[in-house]
Amino acid sequence: MATCFYSCSLIPERPTSGSVLNKYSLLPNPRISITRRYATLVSSSSSSFRLRASVSSAATSTAVDGTISSTKPSKSLPYRVGHGFDLHRLEPGYPLIIGGIDIPHDRGCEAHSDDVLLHCVVDAILGGLGLPDIGQIFPDSDPKWKGAPSSVFIKEAVRLMHEAGYEIGNLDATLILQRPKLSPHKGVIKANLSELLGADPSVINLKAKTHEKVDSLGENRSIAAHTVVLLMRK
Repeated sequence: MATCFYSCSLIPERPTSGSVLNKYSLLPNPRISITRRYATLVSSSSSSFRLRASVSSAATSTAVDGTISSTKPSKSLPYRVGHGFDLHRLEPGYPLIIGGIDIPHDRGCEAHSDDVLLHCVVDAILGGLGLPDIGQIFPDSDPKWKGAPSSVFIKEAVRLMHEAGYEIGNLDATLILQRPKLSPHKGVIKANLSELLGADPSVINLKAKTHEKVDSLGENRSIAAHTVVLLMRK
């Protein structure tokens, strides 16, 4: 920003009389006035910035202190977006449950309730609401949740969603596993997920990808899922 300084002050070098001196010496020097106003503006802006930074810092410290004072979003928005991710190890001799459906396979997750898709969807809903992850909301150290089927977590997440005044706008999920092929099972998985969420099947999308035989996913030693959900205010 360019600042123009005017140096045409009518202050004579050698006043001829006391009256002339008094007359012109009381006039403000434009150079000094502009400089003082600029310094005041900078000082005011700096103070405002420090105040905003202090408030922001306080809000952050409150948010990350680990205390969950409320399960409701801190701010009401017309739309909220959440993302969920989960990965589970596969072991021989266990059932493979995806979206609440038993998928025929020679490997599965160690715990019968360990449903990678449902856990991922729960995390996406909680994230959209601005809440902590599934492990904090439903800790396995609490007898109420320990060993509970994944469908229970979904229903509780949906209850929290409705309590906050939201509903599912749409949901997009991607499963990553090398085997088995999920094409024959997508329809029933989608139907069951829609029922658990209380959402129309048209707003639920399910995709499946291999991992090109790379790392534990590609070697059929694990299964993963990503979910993005749009929550809309009712």
